Amino acid sequence: MKKKVAIFISGGGSNMVSLVEKMYNSQFAWPSLVLSNKKNVSGLEKANALKIPTICVEPDEVNGFDLRFESVIQKELLNHRIDIICLAGFLKVLSKGFVDKWQGNILNIHPSLLPKYKGLHTHERVLKNNEILTGCTVHEVTHKLDCGRILGQATVPVLPNDTVQSVKLRVLEKEHVLYPKTLEHFCLGKSIPVIM
Repeated sequence: MKKKVAIFISGGGSNMVSLVEKMYNSQFAWPSLVLSNKKNVSGLEKANALKIPTICVEPDEVNGFDLRFESVIQKELLNHRIDIICLAGFLKVLSKGFVDKWQGNILNIHPSLLPKYKGLHTHERVLKNNEILTGCTVHEVTHKLDCGRILGQATVPVLPNDTVQSVKLRVLEKEHVLYPKTLEHFCLGKSIPVIM
């Protein structure tokens, strides 16, 4: 039986589209729900065009945890019989209680080579520290920010005249390849991390 995947977004959903296309083409899992915490984002329109059920649940609390919000999304996940959650540009912190319920079944993509540059403003910090390599990491989500088991990594060079925007675009291009490939390995039970 194919795993049912929910993809959480907060914006344009470009990683969501890459994940869905890979699932449609390779049939290792099935995209069963796209959930956004913001209404009127283009990612929801893209999901509708791809014929995936969508829902928008806006939190009451902008910062910090929102247990009502988590209760609503938990019900949606159960209603859709979701097996795996993929966070794809989802800009809302989830509580330890929620993460613990889904332990081992929530994936996230982060725009740095973890364990370096956890948290926000990764590209700015990469440039400030004159790194020559950066990249992206797919990891399991735990209640500690960007600390879960690494499932895949891809590197990109940092070039002499790079800006935050040019690094961001180069990393995003790699994300679109790494995340679907890593999700496939995860669903097929392969334990060796994907390295690109």
